[in-house]
Amino acid sequence: MYSVPSLRLNNGIAMDQLGFGLYKVPPGDAFGLVTQALEAGYRSIDTAAMYGNERGVGEAVRRFCEEDGGTAREDIFVTTKVWNDDQGYDRTLAAFDASLAELGLDYVDLYLIHWPCPQRGLFVDTYKALEKLYREGRVRAIGVSNFQPDHLRTLLDATDVVPAVNQIELHPWLQQHRLRELHDQLGIRTEAWSPLGRGQVLADPELERIAAEAGRSVAQVVLRWHVQTGNVVIPKASSAARIRENIGIFDFTLDGTAMERIDALDRNQRSGSHPDKVN
Repeated sequence: MYSVPSLRLNNGIAMDQLGFGLYKVPPGDAFGLVTQALEAGYRSIDTAAMYGNERGVGEAVRRFCEEDGGTAREDIFVTTKVWNDDQGYDRTLAAFDASLAELGLDYVDLYLIHWPCPQRGLFVDTYKALEKLYREGRVRAIGVSNFQPDHLRTLLDATDVVPAVNQIELHPWLQQHRLRELHDQLGIRTEAWSPLGRGQVLADPELERIAAEAGRSVAQVVLRWHVQTGNVVIPKASSAARIRENIGIFDFTLDGTAMERIDALDRNQRSGSHPDKVN
């Protein structure tokens, strides 16, 4: 079982730098995969209302804590997100109650706005609901996902709590330098979804060469690049072998030349939608 390093969020709480993502994990598979991830050493689990698998996630967390004498609920960091159709102050509060009921937990560690949906014009009111949940102690930290610089500036002008995290698409082909620089200025942690470019970057010839030189898989090299860059990263995996492979990146490092070679692969190529086009 691997031990994962953690990073401090802007409110002082710690978040593991590598977690287990559940995007497109069928509800019936969530319990088993999360259990395998927890057994492998993951202590950060990322789900969302839209994924439809919060119930399996919560069941796995609760049962693992009950059966593993050395792990308490406080040792596991659970993230979930409010979906686009539930934006707005009152609807967000109701959506959070529904997510908490699905998870079967007393609190959530990190609650995010899933997409800004700028055409709806509701993300400020939505975030104010997150601030209420944070003040009440029902969530330990709040943040956003897929927010661009203009979305962040609009949010910060109208609210009080700086987001702890912005979860964005980020991988060697889409490195988002400008957005990451803004995060650094504001004290927002960058969290990478689709850290492997939905598998597309795994066939990149340069990454294959770097992986061969390191004696590692391409996925491990890319995830190690994320960690050394300072990102929080949440790869999805659908098998026990891949779960273990993804977390097995803390017994090697990439040298400066390898990091520079990966940095040079940026081509501003998304595998998912542009945030301005999601509504």
